[in-house]
Amino acid sequence: MDSRIKFRHLQVLIEVARHKSVGKAAEALHVTQPAVTRTMRELEDILETALVEKDGRGIRLSHAGEIFLRHAGESVASVRRGLDSISQALKDEGPPVRIGALPTVSATVMPDVAADFLKLKTGSRLTVVTGENRWLLEELRVGGLDLVVGRMAAPEMMTGLTFEPLYNEEVVFVVAADHPLAAGRNFSLSELANYPVLMPTRGSVIRPYVDRLLLTNGIAAFPATIETVSDSFGRAFVAEHKAVWIISRGVVASELAAARFRALEIDMAETRGAVGLTRLAGAEPSTSLTHLMQTIRDRVSRRGSSFDS
Repeated sequence: MDSRIKFRHLQVLIEVARHKSVGKAAEALHVTQPAVTRTMRELEDILETALVEKDGRGIRLSHAGEIFLRHAGESVASVRRGLDSISQALKDEGPPVRIGALPTVSATVMPDVAADFLKLKTGSRLTVVTGENRWLLEELRVGGLDLVVGRMAAPEMMTGLTFEPLYNEEVVFVVAADHPLAAGRNFSLSELANYPVLMPTRGSVIRPYVDRLLLTNGIAAFPATIETVSDSFGRAFVAEHKAVWIISRGVVASELAAARFRALEIDMAETRGAVGLTRLAGAEPSTSLTHLMQTIRDRVSRRGSSFDS
């Protein structure tokens, strides 16, 4: 490696990519904005290419910046794992395990997985966060997460990552049990325009599936739409405001089983997609992370076909 490239160069690049702002990157690193700008220019001079470009009022990584970020993220993540291993060894504890879970998984698989993992007494601290797929994958790339559990991302987002499929899941249109559409069998998707519709956000992994389904049925948009990935907001809003919620089946599995929600009878076959484990390619998992992944596989195996119903 070019000896002129220092660890601070990689850290600054990662934070600029994460925040898309020199100011916010400086705050995250507890340095001044000029220091971040100077470090970025040093790195660009070493690599002999621009790494950032203007994006409206903010900035974004250039194509070259995106390429280098993948390797910078892997390097910093590896160093972090090394530091964690030493720190935890001195404390006679396991390394931390940081999981990113999409809402569909955090509502079904992860509660039991977390309970099973604690019983293993690995000594590792378990952190579970949820959010949009794009953000989770960015955190995975830069070492903020060790594993993402959820749907497989679009091919262009999977560079440098590996995916292990576990089961398939579809999107559903759900309403409260007392919703006017709950009792109907023969209705048109156009009828949904009469009610508020909760849509997955544009950055969510299931949004392209939903957009394609609606366009196939001649629907470009609904007049009253809220975009959200918050499962708690979705449950409350659907229960109180006669809304239609377009969401992965796993998120509302318990409500459907208890008949509090009803899934509208719509052919959703084209929204089916693989749910599984996403990791950095080539990154060696810690013993604790290996145990956690096996715990997830075991839980999925036990639930079997219930995911596909």
